[in-house]
Formats: sequence, structure tokens, C-alpha cells
Amino acid sequence: MRLQQHVALVTGAGGGIGRAISEAFAREGAFVGVTDLDGDAAEEVSEAIRNHGGAALGLGMDVTDEASVESAVERVHRERGRLDCVMANAGIQHIDPLEQLDFADWRKVLAVHLDGAFLVTRAALQRMYADGRGGVMLYMGSVHSKEASPLKAPYVSAKHGVAGLCRAVAKEGAAHGVRSNLICPGFVRTPLVEQQIPQQAQELGISEEEVVRNVMLRNTVDQEFTTLEDVAELAVGLAAFPSNALTGQSVVVSHGWHMQ
Repeated sequence: MRLQQHVALVTGAGGGIGRAISEAFAREGAFVGVTDLDGDAAEEVSEAIRNHGGAALGLGMDVTDEASVESAVERVHRERGRLDCVMANAGIQHIDPLEQLDFADWRKVLAVHLDGAFLVTRAALQRMYADGRGGVMLYMGSVHSKEASPLKAPYVSAKHGVAGLCRAVAKEGAAHGVRSNLICPGFVRTPLVEQQIPQQAQELGISEEEVVRNVMLRNTVDQEFTTLEDVAELAVGLAAFPSNALTGQSVVVSHGWHMQ
């Protein structure tokens, strides 16, 4: 029970990676604020956690809306009187070549990933600093926090920006006992990735099988997708790390795609 008595909050937790991390945190003893734009999905995940003996609260949260973020973070903090770990995970994707990319689509992707991470960070740090117990800020990056791929300019730009935010938190948070880290998965076969396969096949003029083999998994060492369990286990390990020795760092979990 590496997170016994911890209070955690996860954004974008109604499914996929966010759900897997929420469930892993709960198995390790944390009370989890499960938040998602879809409040019903968040409640479904929290109910599943409670049915398995864990403790969780499901809440709707729009990470691009200041009032929504403040309300959800305050509710989780008030529920247990503390906030120990936040996993800023909410994200979306958009596939288009740059010359055809609408400004509105560019702004939407950056708003969810980067503005959302900032708003959640600000709300969390205010409470962590005031409580005086320190805490952990975790961010969902990507291998695209390290390098680019065609057709994903907004996502790549946002993920590079989140990496910078994580480092800034490490510098500013140190005096308050707050550390931060960035998780950088390769392709995880979530609904977000499943949606990309036909989109990229159409844009690149290749088959869906070729997208998986020659685009998504080409640079891995074993042509395997990263799993939800891989990412969730890393999140638990970073949340439970016992000191500030590991802060401001990005950890790539990608079957060897992008080795540092």
C-alpha cells in the first residue's frame, strides 16, 4: 500500500490511461478524486473503485474552465483535508497536416493539454503550499514531448509545453516540498489511439495495418504497444517516490521508442 492515506486527483479519468491510474492509486491505498469532462464516466469509475474496496469521489471537471477546475480541486481537498498528488492527464488529439489545420482545432488541443495542466497545477499548488505538507504533481506527457510526428502539430506542441511546465513546477515547488515529473508513454491502445489509426491511414494513403506497423510501432524494439498497466505502475512509483531526488524529470515508457 504505497499510497496509504494519500489523497490524489486525476484528470481525464473517465477511461483509458486516467482510469487505469485512478484504479492503481486506489489499490495502493489512496483516496482518489476521479475527474472527467464526462461526470457520469467519472462517477462510474469511482463507483467501481469503491466496489473493489477502495475510496474515491467522481466529479465532472472541464480542465479548460477556471471555475470548474477550482470547484473540483476544492471539493477533493475538502473531502479529506489534504491533497498529496495530482495527475494532470486530460487530453485530446487532432490529426491534420499543418497547412490544412484550423486555428480553432489548434487552440482546442492546446487548451485541453496545456491550459488545463496549468489551471489544475495552480489550484493544486495553492492548497499544497498552504497545507505545508508538500506534494506531487504528475503530468501526462508523451514520446511527443521529446520528438515530433507528422500530422500532430498541436499535440506535439502541447506535449512539449507540458514538459516545460513540469520543470517550472520542480523549480518553484521545491521550497514547498512539491516535486513534479512527466510520464511519457509511447502508443497505448486507448480509444484516443484507436481513433487515430483510420485517420492517419486516410491522411497518409496507407492501410490501417501499415499505420500500426510502420508508423506507431516502427521505432519500438519489439513492435509492442505500451499497456495501461505499464503507465499506471510508473505513475504509482513516481507518486510514492520518497524524496525530491527525482523531480523535474521525464520518464519514457515506450518499448524503446526514444531512448534517452
